[in-house]
Amino acid sequence: MDLDFLKNFTKRMKNIGSYGLLFKNSILKGTWKQYGIDTIFEQTNLIFSVLLYIMEQSLKDEPCTMDDIGNFIDVINITWFKKSLSYDQCKELGEFIVNVILCDEGRAMYFQGFDYDEGDYKEIHISFIGNRVVYINGDVRRTSYYLTDDGYNLVLSTLEIESNMKLTIQEMIFKLQMEKASYDKAVDTIKNIFNLLRIQLQKIQEAMRRIRQNALMFSVAEYSQILEENLITIDETKKKFAGYKEHVRKLVEGLEEQDIQIEKLGQIDADNLKYLKTIEDYINRALDEYQKILSSHFDLKTMYTKELESLSQMSLIKRFSIRNDLYEQVLKEADNLDRLDIFLRPLFNQEVDKTYHIGKAFEYQRTINPREDEESEILEDFDDEAWLEEQKLKLEKRLRVYKDSLLCILQYVFQYKKLTLGRLNQVITNEERSILIPNLEIFREIMVELIKNRIFIFDDLRKEREEHFTDRIDGFQINLCLLELIEDEAGFKHVKSLEVTRVDRNIVEFLNVADENGHMKKIRCSDVVFSLE
Repeated sequence: MDLDFLKNFTKRMKNIGSYGLLFKNSILKGTWKQYGIDTIFEQTNLIFSVLLYIMEQSLKDEPCTMDDIGNFIDVINITWFKKSLSYDQCKELGEFIVNVILCDEGRAMYFQGFDYDEGDYKEIHISFIGNRVVYINGDVRRTSYYLTDDGYNLVLSTLEIESNMKLTIQEMIFKLQMEKASYDKAVDTIKNIFNLLRIQLQKIQEAMRRIRQNALMFSVAEYSQILEENLITIDETKKKFAGYKEHVRKLVEGLEEQDIQIEKLGQIDADNLKYLKTIEDYINRALDEYQKILSSHFDLKTMYTKELESLSQMSLIKRFSIRNDLYEQVLKEADNLDRLDIFLRPLFNQEVDKTYHIGKAFEYQRTINPREDEESEILEDFDDEAWLEEQKLKLEKRLRVYKDSLLCILQYVFQYKKLTLGRLNQVITNEERSILIPNLEIFREIMVELIKNRIFIFDDLRKEREEHFTDRIDGFQINLCLLELIEDEAGFKHVKSLEVTRVDRNIVEFLNVADENGHMKKIRCSDVVFSLE
């Protein structure tokens, strides 16, 4: 079994030991109760608040005496914690946190970390803060506290690097290690990169699981963050690591060509060959994860859209309780059974699926000769093709209406660079208004899609289109319509992005707008700001 993952285990234990010693010195200390602090979360929040204050003073290279720490605790207690503590008690609490918890009453602190290389436990020294003598106002002698390296590592480890930066940082480290031929270290780094890709894939799968359970519990902010992380991962992974794969393959071939028999290689070259083969294996696995992330990215988008559409349709359905609205009413008064048809009638108001023509069952049955059968089949095939062609033309005609409306918006925004919907309503002509708002339903769908997506970066849309293949488009897709308009219209060639921002405080009115049934309506909607770059 390969146990390389246990290398540098003591370094990990040093980080874990910092938390372990901190909580060991804090838990079950009766002193906390004297100050009304009983719970572990109150204790932990206060300890780390003091650590952050000491770090801030250390970074500014300013004194941090016990008076300063007591004053800091007094301020945060009055403002947030609301404990019944005097200034002197706050100072005493500061001395307890610093001397007992962070310094273990002056004793050296050690944590036993197992060293798998030596096969035994190793004492790891940990020290959170140090102290030195300072003079206040030139002659007042005081003890000032500052964070040690262990203290900085502890505090900084609590603030996670943004997830979209982790892959970039690890890739930079891997590149430098490969340039310096530090292949042993590069093995650990490429494993970390593979783990980050695997974590990203698992995040997508977890998001899809939550969406299946209840799409409303999955916020738009979380959805946008995952999509952004996916795009960064997709953009940075394939090209770079395909190049690394080729480079590593050439290095492996070069070492193997030195001598077919690996035993004749020097020990250093033999180790390097082993490391390079491991790196090549993990690069291949990383590229496999990239393909899974790419596929799952589009699956996530499709699933989220369908789930929200389903929920919006479900919200229109009036629900009732069978027990309360039916059984209980019948049990109270049996005569209600005579009017049961009133309750059941809505179930039969739905249109029947036209998969079977029931009228055919009552037609006169007669035998037809093979010639008639052949002719009828030919006629049916011809009708199917004609119907499909008709549906295709209808779809193209409908999409043209969407594109004309979007084109009208883009032309005016391109002219003004930044334009509100209210201003557009004032400057547009009556003829153009009918193009902008062909009917109420289409205009509403366009505006909802624009506001929902908010920012359209056309380079990203092009990449997404190249990486996602589809046989046909069954309906209106805002991304594709905008991208086609930008590419087809000569004046928009240099447009980089479109941003749409809603302004709730302003109301825009459109009069005499027809819906799909031809009824005239008045639209009152929030104002929207369009801007092109």
